[in-house]
Amino acid sequence: MDKKLKILLSGGGTGGHIFPAIAIADEIRKRFPDAEFLFIGANGKMEMEKVPQAGYKIEGIDIAGIDRGNLLSNLGLPFKILKSLSKSKRIIKNFTPDFAVGTGGFASGPALYEASKMGIPIFIQEQNAHAGVTNKILSKKAKAVFTAYPKVEGFPAEKIKFLGNPIRENIVSGMQETSHTKEKMGLDKDKLTILSVGGSLGSRTLNNAWKSHLKQIVDKDYQLIWQTGKLDYKDILAETKDTDTRNIQILEFIKDMELAYSAADIIVSRAGAIAISELAVAQKPVLLVPFPFAAEDHQTKNAMNLVEKNAARMVKDSEMQEKFWNTLSEICENENVRKEMSDNLKYFAKPNAAKEIVNEIFKVIK
Repeated sequence: MDKKLKILLSGGGTGGHIFPAIAIADEIRKRFPDAEFLFIGANGKMEMEKVPQAGYKIEGIDIAGIDRGNLLSNLGLPFKILKSLSKSKRIIKNFTPDFAVGTGGFASGPALYEASKMGIPIFIQEQNAHAGVTNKILSKKAKAVFTAYPKVEGFPAEKIKFLGNPIRENIVSGMQETSHTKEKMGLDKDKLTILSVGGSLGSRTLNNAWKSHLKQIVDKDYQLIWQTGKLDYKDILAETKDTDTRNIQILEFIKDMELAYSAADIIVSRAGAIAISELAVAQKPVLLVPFPFAAEDHQTKNAMNLVEKNAARMVKDSEMQEKFWNTLSEICENENVRKEMSDNLKYFAKPNAAKEIVNEIFKVIK
């Protein structure tokens, strides 16, 4: 390209919106090291910290979502939206991007709406099986909508490109042979190993389930890598100090996630979009326990896409007491079930999502 390429990105509120945007920016930067990038985020949200940490500039706008718990607090929302639209317009006018990419979240609404009004090509990346409100509105103006599932309700079918969610590069490159990584993690290479992940804060539902079934884990001679998350870690250590926890690793946080994925024979997880995309690349049989309070119950919809293709099993939060151990046992005790689930996960595995998304963008804007 003759002139320096300029790219506007917007997405945030959660890591599920932020990290795909950063991954797309990283892929473009690999191809065009001189390209200029600018993110637009929501003041006070985690993107204002995470984006600069990744080496990109970000401008903040004062925008928030609807507070369903306190309707009175929404009285100032129309003013915030107008103010955000005005500031987004000013930022975009000064920056003059060649195109814009939105990955969902409050800030991407005003940013991409104003970009589209100025005739700048916009692209949407939707992480979940159910279209977010912001992305649904923006999709009408988008040149393409990149999804992690073949059909996503709320988007024009002709605009959907099923390319997957960009995930951390170390997950793709760091997967190793299972018995080797078991030994690396101080585990017995011959014992069936379950990995439980509930996000950085952890999942109280999963933590309570393991507390109830530690005896069965020990009796069956299974190994458990139990990532508790920050909130429950100290309590769990205190509660289990007089319990037989041989073969059980209780960890607050797992830094080398690719090692844990590699060491596992079975994975138990929440059903966040990025988690599912990583699990699909890991291709280990998985039991999903969707977080029931996710916006528009999107985690259940994510999980159901895998369940319908027999690529995962699912237990609802409300059914954990009755169904968790029996469902997990069915997976643990049947090697054919595990193999079939692993094979079916390949359909959702998109290790090159960031590359393919960037390829599609440049096909449109060339």
